Amino acid sequence: MFSPDNLVRNNIKSLKPYSSARDEFKGDASIFLDANENSLGSPLLKWYNRYPDPLQWKIKEKLSAIKQVPVEQIFLGNGSDEPIDLLFRCFCEPALDEVIICPPTYGMYEVSANINNISLNRVPLTANFQLDLPALEEAIRPNTKIIWICSPNNPSGNSIDRQDIEMVLNNFDGLVVIDEAYINFSRQRSFVTDLTDYPNLVILQTLSKAWGLAALRLGMAFASPEIIGYLNKVKPPYNISQPVQDLVMNALDEVGQVNDMIRVLVDERKKLEADLLKCNQVLIVYPSDANFLLVKFKDAKSMYNYLLEKGIVLRDRSNVLLCDQCLRITVGTSAENEQLLENISGYSQTTMP
Repeated sequence: MFSPDNLVRNNIKSLKPYSSARDEFKGDASIFLDANENSLGSPLLKWYNRYPDPLQWKIKEKLSAIKQVPVEQIFLGNGSDEPIDLLFRCFCEPALDEVIICPPTYGMYEVSANINNISLNRVPLTANFQLDLPALEEAIRPNTKIIWICSPNNPSGNSIDRQDIEMVLNNFDGLVVIDEAYINFSRQRSFVTDLTDYPNLVILQTLSKAWGLAALRLGMAFASPEIIGYLNKVKPPYNISQPVQDLVMNALDEVGQVNDMIRVLVDERKKLEADLLKCNQVLIVYPSDANFLLVKFKDAKSMYNYLLEKGIVLRDRSNVLLCDQCLRITVGTSAENEQLLENISGYSQTTMP
């Protein structure tokens, strides 16, 4: 049976984590003389002179109610990038272990693997951006510690077939990390509800997309208490600042507003897809469960540069595996989408013989 204790690096297992003053203190107090803070305050607000809650319990309590996940199974990081890095550091032995990624996918898995000196085994997605299960099975080796799956996938936008992911979870003895950064825009339900069924499952989510809090840099990981315990053991003592915690606490009270924004963006995505398909420079608009569209153009580089001259910035993905001649287009406001379409039509007119 899978146990993270059998997977974690030995030095992490025996690591004595840094114990901050706030870790050691439990209960209520009116005078804090434990952490060498400036007792007079700060040039900003009085409470910014105090260190923040190192484990962000109040935020986790609110998230627990929203996600229906116990607080002990929630980790908060500086964006999703922090838990990505910590998973490598906790469970992969540098220069010895390897992980599997399925390109085209989110680029930080590879960057973080390289930073941590972990070998990458690339198992490309199929032509319709789904897992290649036979190739994945063949790629797994004794030193394969993590399989990274992005669903909905970035940059293709589609959700990975749920049964295929379950097949991987049931047949791989290492960690399976499902990055659900765009899950709020998807028709597929989150794997958060399956945590009790799969002890090797780690789910990443973020407040940067549907919640519109990209500037705050707050990511979430959901996993077994044992896995979360290892992440907390390795993370910096105060990885989420007090201003960020304050703002997130306020935002988490606005679930209704977020749901309204999601509905608007999904409607705009559908409209943008239909309108792009009418453009003669567009060859394919790939199905999307995210807040963006992957679009294949007749000449992606030329279109990208033309739109850039008009002040419209897209993401050029034409050099990425399976994304030849493709640009990734974030769903904007109704006015932004209309301006984009007008300029794509303008490009067609400038290139007519």
